[in-house]
Amino acid sequence: MSKTNVAIIDYGAGNVRSLGNMLTFLDVPYIITDDKEKIKQADKIIFPGQGHFAQAIAKLKSKDMVSFIQDIVSDGKVFLGICLGLQVLFEKSEEAPGVEGLSIFKGDVKKFQIGKTPQIGWNKIQTTNNNSYLCDDYFYFVNSYYVNPFNKEIISSNANYNIDFCASVEYKNITAVQFHPEKSSNAGIEFFKKWLKN
Repeated sequence: MSKTNVAIIDYGAGNVRSLGNMLTFLDVPYIITDDKEKIKQADKIIFPGQGHFAQAIAKLKSKDMVSFIQDIVSDGKVFLGICLGLQVLFEKSEEAPGVEGLSIFKGDVKKFQIGKTPQIGWNKIQTTNNNSYLCDDYFYFVNSYYVNPFNKEIISSNANYNIDFCASVEYKNITAVQFHPEKSSNAGIEFFKKWLKN
C-alpha cells in the first residue's frame, strides 16, 4: 500500500491504541497529535471518539478545536470519524441536552429505546448506493446512541438493533462510522484499505 500521512486527532476522548495498531498493520505512517499545524499537514485525518457527547465537545473547546475541525472539513481534507467521532458531527444529542455539536451535518443523535444498552458486539450493516468503502458485512459496535441525519442521502449504511438505524455516513470528503472498523477484523481491514486509497 502506498504511504499515506495520517493524523489521528488527540483530544482526550478516543481510544487510539487499536486504531494505531490497525494502521501499523497496514504499514501506514501516522501521528497522534493535537498540534493543529501537524494536523493541517496530514493527507488524511481520523477523528476517533468514545465516551460522552458533552465531554467530547468540552474537550474540543478546551483545545480550541471546534472551529478548527469545521474549517479543515469544509476545506476538503479527507476525514474519517469513528463512533463518537460520528455523533459529534451532528447538531445535538439526547445524551447531552443543550450541548451543541459540531453541526457539520444537520440532524441529531438519539438513544436506543428498546433493548439493552449499549449495544456491544458484531452487527451486520447493509450498504446504500451512497457508499464507497464498505461491504455488507459484520462490524463491531459499542453504542447506546445513533445518528439521525436530516438528509438521508448522506447515509452510506444501516444496521438493525431492534430498530433500523444509520451505521455510517459519507459526504464528499467526509466518511464517518458508528462502529469500530479498527476492531472489526477482516471487514475493518478492507474498509481501511479502500479509504486510505482515496
